[in-house]
Amino acid sequence: MEGMKFLRRLDDDAVPAAFFDPQYRGVLDKLKYGNEGKSRGKAQHELPPMSQETINQFICEISRVLIPSGHLFLWMDKFHLCTGFSSWLSETQLTPVDMVTWFKERIGMGYRTRRSSEYVVILQKHPIRAKGVWTVHNIPDVWTEKPLRRAHTHQKPVDLQSKLIEAVTDEGDLVIDPAAGSFSVLDACLKTNRVFLGCDLNGSVMNRDLA
Repeated sequence: MEGMKFLRRLDDDAVPAAFFDPQYRGVLDKLKYGNEGKSRGKAQHELPPMSQETINQFICEISRVLIPSGHLFLWMDKFHLCTGFSSWLSETQLTPVDMVTWFKERIGMGYRTRRSSEYVVILQKHPIRAKGVWTVHNIPDVWTEKPLRRAHTHQKPVDLQSKLIEAVTDEGDLVIDPAAGSFSVLDACLKTNRVFLGCDLNGSVMNRDLA
């Protein structure tokens, strides 16, 4: 299912936690190495990109469906972290409250420095609260976890996402991912006894993993 269609079926103030990994191509499009989609970033290049407007629409809908003080875990690369993402949060009730760096133990592409990490920005819906809402206090702000060897270019760390889910939800709570990709959030929900709702335009990945 298309992610916006999925989100619009959800009620207001209904979801304690959400994950969103936008399909942007800022690095490939802006740095213009010359071999995008060939030897560099081929798998990512083949995925349909989201415009800035589309990303903003997704985040607005996620803000709507989150419960008060609910959390969005927004995956981001260094390019967007440095150039700014405040426009993505316009017309939402979301405020950045923290961030975790995911060290992947492998070196990727880069012009000046080679990327070895991704970042998950932690956003909270108003009212901003920590006490009684965030309940796990041993999560380091640099998390080391090797990516699983799967075909999807946006594979994310299951153990880190599991910890984040445990920090802001209880067993049986609902967690959503409207652009699920490899469905690693589904894996994290199964691991932590949470209820997963999510979708992706390419559902074959989920079907393969559940088979």
